[in-house]
Amino acid sequence: MKEFLSQKGISYRELNVAEDEKAREEMLKKTGRLAVPTITVGNKVVVGFNRSELEKLLS
Repeated sequence: MKEFLSQKGISYRELNVAEDEKAREEMLKKTGRLAVPTITVGNKVVVGFNRSELEKLLS
């Protein structure tokens, strides 16, 4: 995921949901589950590395 975003020149913020309780709660609120990676693009959430969905959202 990080390599994909870096290759696209897209900056991102990485949160460690194992250590950051607030980030973990936010992820649960948005997705209803604990799954990584969880990527937010604008108001859209993608769980897991879905290249085609991310390409579409980032274009």
